[in-house]
Amino acid sequence: VVEAYKQGLRPAVGYELNPWLLCLSNYRAWKAGYHGKVSFLKKDLWKVNLSDCYNVIVFLAPSVKPPLAATLLAELPDEARVVAGRYPFPSWTPTSTLGQGLEQVWAYDMKEVRQVAQ
Repeated sequence: VVEAYKQGLRPAVGYELNPWLLCLSNYRAWKAGYHGKVSFLKKDLWKVNLSDCYNVIVFLAPSVKPPLAATLLAELPDEARVVAGRYPFPSWTPTSTLGQGLEQVWAYDMKEVRQVAQ
């Protein structure tokens, strides 16, 4: 979330249910000098309306990716980009990738994901 903010993405908001990870995220943002510029909210990703999001970054287990893919396809606009860290979406073809191993990320442009899905 901090890196997204550094890259000019606004607003920069993270959702987390685990209170320890939520505290850690807020602490790291504060320590990096971004307190008040980025937000971390204790919310369930499955209950958040994502229809006005254009940049989504997820760090989730592989087992969660298929149901999340369906939600993202249903809610995100065509202009949205999804970046997945550590594990790719198994049924999507990435627009680009960066890094390797545990540091690898996959980027997906929703318009392209939808075109391939049809």
